[in-house]
Amino acid sequence: MFDSIIKGGRWFDGTGAPSAVRHLGITDGKVAQISETPLDETGCARVVDATGKWVVPGMIDIHTHYDVEVLLDPSLSESVRHGVTTVLLGSCSLSTVHVDGEVAGDLFGRVEAIPRRHVVRAIEENKSWHSAAEYAEALDALPLGPNVASFIGHSDIRAAVMGLDRATRKEIKPSDDEITAMAAKLTEALDAGFLGMSSQRLLFDKLDGEVCRSRTLPSTYSTRSERARLNKILRSRGRALQGGPDVNRSDTMIAMAAGSIGLFRKPLKVSLLSAADIKAIPGVAKIFPLMAKAVNGLRGDFRWQHLPVPFEVYSDGIDLPIFEEFGSGAAALHLSNHIDDQLHLMQDEDYRRAFRKDYDKKYGPRVWHRDFFDADIVDCPDPTVIGKTFGQVGVDRGGVHPVDAFLDLVVEHGSKLRWRTTISNHRPEVLNTLAADPGVQLGFSDAGAHLRNMAFYNFGLRLLRRVADAERAGKPFMTIEHAVHRITGELADWYGIDAGHLRVGDRADAVVIDPAHLDDTLDAYAENPIPEFDNLSRMVNRNDETVTAVFVAGRYVFGDGTSDAALGTERTGRFLRAN
Repeated sequence: MFDSIIKGGRWFDGTGAPSAVRHLGITDGKVAQISETPLDETGCARVVDATGKWVVPGMIDIHTHYDVEVLLDPSLSESVRHGVTTVLLGSCSLSTVHVDGEVAGDLFGRVEAIPRRHVVRAIEENKSWHSAAEYAEALDALPLGPNVASFIGHSDIRAAVMGLDRATRKEIKPSDDEITAMAAKLTEALDAGFLGMSSQRLLFDKLDGEVCRSRTLPSTYSTRSERARLNKILRSRGRALQGGPDVNRSDTMIAMAAGSIGLFRKPLKVSLLSAADIKAIPGVAKIFPLMAKAVNGLRGDFRWQHLPVPFEVYSDGIDLPIFEEFGSGAAALHLSNHIDDQLHLMQDEDYRRAFRKDYDKKYGPRVWHRDFFDADIVDCPDPTVIGKTFGQVGVDRGGVHPVDAFLDLVVEHGSKLRWRTTISNHRPEVLNTLAADPGVQLGFSDAGAHLRNMAFYNFGLRLLRRVADAERAGKPFMTIEHAVHRITGELADWYGIDAGHLRVGDRADAVVIDPAHLDDTLDAYAENPIPEFDNLSRMVNRNDETVTAVFVAGRYVFGDGTSDAALGTERTGRFLRAN
């Protein structure tokens, strides 16, 4: 007798092996039988007919910032509804293991665009742990929707050991005792089953709050000896370093990648942010595969993280992290808590002159293409500008510089001015090359962060659509089996977690997909209020005809656009420990 049966679907086991039509029987949260012939349905509480559909392992999202949201709404339903059954927390050097609410608010609020007050409240009201082991136990006690695994954040442990103020001052170096304390916290986290450590060296991620506002993250102030000590622990334990190099300093990228090399020592698992086809620097996309091949050819274990869909971003006024990468943009965001001062700054001619100079600088490392002719206005109290670019608005107003056209509209309408642009991953042929490259991991969704800026919760479905479309067009760049493996079993195996496979004896995390609806509906833009964040409207995708059933540990939790009562009320997911 089975608890659930998924019958007649095209089954993928997550290893990349050939798919086949099979019937799956699920018992006690695991796959009990996979059969070529129909299973006995007697006494089975739920039978899902998957005829003509795909049955795949639950997808894995390797880069999220759900650290705050999981405490307030453990269902994490926005990912589950798109077939994601395992999410990784603790990215970009940020975690909530050791810091208190105020420091967590400073770390997450501006960098990840999660309103600071909600971060502070979530930690202060829910924190019951004082160590990584207790944190893992606390998460495991929640009614988790998907499975959760975590990195320990370098900025988290550095701020906890040194204090946020000391940890973010260039002139202050950690003492030997403080480095030893950081090493102890990392070791304790690895003992508790954490996947490894995340560390950030990117200099346009800025702190929120007032005390240390606009300083960069604590991990960016780390010393060479500090990083070497922590990496040595990761290397010895076979755990991963998730890193973010500084885009303006190629030496940080080379150093972090080279740290993986294992010619004369055990290789260090390194996953760096991020491989992308950046509009501003078209040639850089060729460098990522070459660097991975070179490092791994020297016995490294190195991967790039990559979002396998166009990197489209939205902004309310000037509230977008890409402005942090140059001085005048960062100056405006520094005043985002003081709107009157910010508006006054944006009207100042000296400031505008500096902004125009930054905007017109088209060479050198950067993320944003800085082209207001490639930035569409999607909403504004002034209907005459909707559908136009800021550049066109400037032309219409008598040849006004695009920067002035943009700032004029921001000053006049503030956050009611909403606009969009695509900053990378805009060329399908380059996307296909990166998606198929063995030196690239598919993920980097940033789920749970940038709630008004980005929506990549369904990146896995959009990848499968592109693979299926290419196959139908007779121009395949990878098989569907390989694509499923890339977003399931391959990731689980590299990070060492019990997920991503759908074979007899495996955890029954399964997703039923209707390939007939791997279509343009996956790109549909929608918004959904988040009650836990005072109904802040989150950018989302709605493609409820694509995913027809989701199981986590054998429990049906979502299907056909509706969450089951179990999602977020009963514990279906678990805290997954490495190895």
